Amino acid sequence: MIIPDATPVEGIDYYIESGTWIFTAAHHRKRGHCCKNVCRHCPFGNSPTDREKAATEGLPHTAAKS
Repeated sequence: MIIPDATPVEGIDYYIESGTWIFTAAHHRKRGHCCKNVCRHCPFGNSPTDREKAATEGLPHTAAKS
């Protein structure tokens, strides 16, 4: 069985901002699930922007589901 290389690729899976790795939505989609760390580019509805929007509109954010 061949296991695909899971090594993140700079510019595709992440970029570096002020010495911090910022993972992209593409990387999170490859993982396949939300880690619930409120990542900036979370495609699962748990980004800071999604949480702020849910709070101001009184809506639940999608990451609240298990």
